[in-house]
Amino acid sequence: MKITVLDGFALNPGDLSYDSLKEFGEVKVYPRTNAEDVVSRIADSEAILLNKICITEEILCQCPKLRYIGVQATGFNVIDLVACKKHSVTVTNVPSYSTSAVAQLTFAFITEFASRVSVHNESVFLGDWISSPDFCYWKTPLCELEGKTLGIFGFGNIGQRVERIASAFGMNCIVTTRTPNPQIKNPVDFETLLKESDFLTLHAPLTPETQGIISSKTICKMKPSSFLINTARGALVQEEELSYELLQGTIQGYAADVISEEPMNPKNPLLKVPKGKIILTPHIAWAAVETRKRLLEIVVENLRCFLNGNPQNVVS
Repeated sequence: MKITVLDGFALNPGDLSYDSLKEFGEVKVYPRTNAEDVVSRIADSEAILLNKICITEEILCQCPKLRYIGVQATGFNVIDLVACKKHSVTVTNVPSYSTSAVAQLTFAFITEFASRVSVHNESVFLGDWISSPDFCYWKTPLCELEGKTLGIFGFGNIGQRVERIASAFGMNCIVTTRTPNPQIKNPVDFETLLKESDFLTLHAPLTPETQGIISSKTICKMKPSSFLINTARGALVQEEELSYELLQGTIQGYAADVISEEPMNPKNPLLKVPKGKIILTPHIAWAAVETRKRLLEIVVENLRCFLNGNPQNVVS
């Protein structure tokens, strides 16, 4: 079997190894692949692995040997699943591998807004503490998380883990989800979620119903003192409208690990927002070495199960 990895650098920039794939056949790993090079690189492959490379009907028509696509991520919107079914190509993904890491980053954002660690660290190294007439000072208002309300939009594995962490901080959690779940202690509708949350964190999938759900219309229903966190999908947010509301002070801040177009476009309106109101990280929630190691192990196991005639994590 010929196996081709089209954009292997993201999962493995050099601290892991794709050698475990060699038990299944010949392996070729490309760190990155431009759209125009996809067909030439996989034309005679039976299995391909990828993260963000689009696979279309046009590509599949030119790759008659292809039997398997392993998405090295949870999201699989880059794959034309209808076309894959038509061409008898099995597609798998990797669900739930990053639960702990995404929940961890979510609370890194929340605690940064509460305690402003980076702001005060920068201040100290600028000499402000040295020149202070007092033994302590603070540059911005600070707050305790205990007693604050955390709104969770989406209650899959990550949303549930976030709730557990929030409870340890003494926060009150309210949840909006499309799937009824008896584990939810305080389910609320979306309108209530917006109005009551001191921190609102997004953990819902991107669907036609959720795309752009955070807009001026919904932001204006939030508390002026509230903060919005997004570690789910950039397109859940209408970035132009959010940027405007942040500049107007409609809410206090926004933190995100995802944006609508990645890599970031230099014209993205979020770049106009002052640093004190916004925190942006370059899609790193999944980047911990333990997280990527777990991901790679499941990628390999997905392929093994497919070859053994018992595929797992199948999405098409």
